[in-house]
Amino acid sequence: MPETPPAIETRVTRLLGIRYPIVQGGLARVATADLAAAVSNAGGLGQIASAGLDGADGLRAEIRRCRALTDRPFAVNFPIGRQDIRPGLEAALEEGVGIIALTAGNPAPYIRRCQEAGAKTLVLTAGPELARKAEAAGADMVATVGYEGGGHIGRSDETTLVMVPRVVAAVSIPVLASGGIATGAGLLAALALGAEGVEMGTRFVATVEARAHAAYKQALAAAAPGDTMIIKRSLGMPGRVLRSPHAEAILAAEAAGAPQADLVAMIGGAMNARGTDAGDLAGSYVWAGQCVGLFEDIPGAGEVVHRMAAEAAAGMARLRGVF
Repeated sequence: MPETPPAIETRVTRLLGIRYPIVQGGLARVATADLAAAVSNAGGLGQIASAGLDGADGLRAEIRRCRALTDRPFAVNFPIGRQDIRPGLEAALEEGVGIIALTAGNPAPYIRRCQEAGAKTLVLTAGPELARKAEAAGADMVATVGYEGGGHIGRSDETTLVMVPRVVAAVSIPVLASGGIATGAGLLAALALGAEGVEMGTRFVATVEARAHAAYKQALAAAAPGDTMIIKRSLGMPGRVLRSPHAEAILAAEAAGAPQADLVAMIGGAMNARGTDAGDLAGSYVWAGQCVGLFEDIPGAGEVVHRMAAEAAAGMARLRGVF
C-alpha cells in the first residue's frame, strides 16, 4: 500500500480540521456522499452538492449517508439564487454540518445564520472586490476562481495566476485558489502565490466516486484545454463547458441576440443533466475547466488527493535544491 504523503499545514487545514488543503468543489448533481466521503477520508475536504437533491429531506438523507461513510469533516455546498436555500441550510445545520460553502448571490444573511449555529463558511468569489465583501460579511475563508476554471467563472477573464495574489492582498482571511488546478504542482503554485489551499471541480468529476455518466468522465480525461469554451456571457453568467454541438448552438444563439427565454431553455438544469446524468454530450452542455489538459485517467478521488499531496512534497524538495 502506498505510503501516506506528509501533511500540509495551513490556516485552511487548521480551520477545517483536515490533513491536506485540498477542497472538492460543489459540483451540482455530481457531488454526492460517495465523492465527499472519499475526498474527506483521504485527508481533503469533500462537499455534498445541495443542487440536484430532492429538497431539504433529500439533503438530510445525503448528509446522514455521508456520515456513515466518513468520520472526517465535510461540507455542504449551496448555490444562492437558483432556489430558496433556507430550508436546506436549516436541515444541514440541524444535522450538525460544521462547514457550509456558498456560491453566487449575496451570502451575508446565510453567513450570519451559520455563525449563529457555529458553522464555518467558505464563499466562492472571483476577484478582490467580491472577496472583500465576503470577508466583511463574516466569511471564514474565500475561494477565488480564475478564467481557466470550469463552471461559472468571473466576468473579468482574469487568470488564476493573476487573481490569487490580488485576492490574498485584499483580505486577511484564508484564500483557496481555484481554476486550472488538477495536480500537486498546481497546489504548490497556489501556495507560492499566497493561497492556503485549493478548490477543484473538474478533476474530481473524473473520478470513480463522482455521480457523473461514464461518457462525461471519459470525455474529460480525453480532452485538451482547447476542447473547452465559455457560454452565457450575454446573460452575465459566463461559464466554461466542454465543446459540443449544443454548446456551439448556445454560443451562436447568444451572438445572434436570441431572446432570453430561448437561451434559458438551452441552458436550463435539465439540459445540463442530459449530459451529466445520461451521457448525451452532443445534445447538452457539461462543465469543464482547462485543467482537462493535465490528466488522462479516472482514478478514485482519494487517490487524487494523495497523489497531489505527494507531488507537492516532491516539488517542494526539488525547489529546495534550487534556492
